[in-house]
Amino acid sequence: MTALPAFSAFGIELEYMIVDRASLKVRPIADRLLRDDQGRVVNERPRGHLARSNELTLHVVELKNVVPDPDLAALLPQFMDEIRSINQALAEEGACLMPGGMHPWMDPARETRLWPYTHAEIYQAYDRLFDCRQHGFANLQSMHLNLPFADDREFARLHAAVRLLLPILPALAASSPIRDGRIAAEADARMAAYATHQARLPASLGLLIPDTITSQAEYQARVLAPLYAELAPHDPQGTLRHEWLNARAAIPRFDRMALEIRVLDMQECPRADLAIASAAIGVLERLYTEADCSLARQQALPTAALADILRACIRDAEQARIESTEYLHCLGYPGLRCRAAELWAHLLETVFRVIPMPWREPLNVLREEGPLARRILRALGPDGERERMAAVYHSLCDCLAEGRMFLGLE
Repeated sequence: MTALPAFSAFGIELEYMIVDRASLKVRPIADRLLRDDQGRVVNERPRGHLARSNELTLHVVELKNVVPDPDLAALLPQFMDEIRSINQALAEEGACLMPGGMHPWMDPARETRLWPYTHAEIYQAYDRLFDCRQHGFANLQSMHLNLPFADDREFARLHAAVRLLLPILPALAASSPIRDGRIAAEADARMAAYATHQARLPASLGLLIPDTITSQAEYQARVLAPLYAELAPHDPQGTLRHEWLNARAAIPRFDRMALEIRVLDMQECPRADLAIASAAIGVLERLYTEADCSLARQQALPTAALADILRACIRDAEQARIESTEYLHCLGYPGLRCRAAELWAHLLETVFRVIPMPWREPLNVLREEGPLARRILRALGPDGERERMAAVYHSLCDCLAEGRMFLGLE
């Protein structure tokens, strides 16, 4: 496969929970959506320009564009058509798709069912090593944004730009403020769980924010070699010895020459997901071209300092305080400190003219009403009672089915 130049096309992966339409309990029936023409269960089912694919658990299905696409707007109707098709099939089972970064009251220890079909040995190996019956494995849904690069030079520039943007992405995309049926301590409880889910293998996580890496050879030497050495006693067969075992917030996939961002919670509908992807791409392209900050300055920012900002945004989303002047200046922000909401307002204003029209309205909702996590909490009210919580998440299912933003309970 010919490598694509940076920013020439994009890959989007959207993960959805399958739930009972009435009770919203997770339903482990993804295999019923993944059958070929002969009725056999498959890991990936092509659907025009898109594909459905399995994930670790049986209550999650992933939608993705098979070939990177330069036009995110063209993907929106395709994703919506596929969501409608899946919901129609699930209706026969009394089920539907639910958006958001986490199920609000799933009990992973009791309800997890791992994918038992092709490649099941991979999931079983994960389970033996980490115990997948926990939130960080079994109850998290994210959008993965894949950004291609053609060579080491493009990789170094793209990696530096992504590394800078990662810490503040939860401030825009947090959508998981409920865990175990209660309001969580973090606006992005999915990322809080993700931050420790592979703690038994510390080399697979680092500080979540990746260190500066400038080439594939350096990545092999500094990231993969130590990771595989740490893995070896736990996985003598080498089942997990692949670059996807690296669980940092963004990972290079040299097998497809793309950098994969993993820090974005799922939103209420693809329109919101793709709007966030478009905003991220706009900011990343500005960083890539060194419009406000040189590559050397980007690469010199300490990983620990970026990880501190990420933790603050996981906890407080748009209300997080950012006090690193060097970080703010690298992003073109003129002040010495600010809230993440103010930084995003500046960044969106900077790139708004290059953001296609379909994404401006959903981004205005995010800018004016806050990330989905904030809107969920506002609709839930201070008590967080279960009946109200169920009403909020039923409404989110309707938002997904209808392709509209969540603005609260009517």
